[in-house]
Amino acid sequence: MSTRPCSRAACQREAIATLTYDYADSMAVLGPLSLVHEPHSYDLCAVHAERMSAPKGWQVVRHQVVGELGAGGVGAGEIGFGA
Repeated sequence: MSTRPCSRAACQREAIATLTYDYADSMAVLGPLSLVHEPHSYDLCAVHAERMSAPKGWQVVRHQVVGELGAGGVGAGEIGFGA
């Protein structure tokens, strides 16, 4: 799989996460990099994914691959959910 750059202007770092917005539910969802680029989502590098915030009153949902985070009770490659 080829790498994709971060969607933020002037950032040339490699994207590691995909951000999507659910306007109906006022929710921003940040998860692992999608397999293919979607036109209504944003690919973010580690720096911009960490700094990501949503509009006031919106919920932020962060999906993380637990196996990549190190210690934890869930096996490598399983998905963890956090808000």
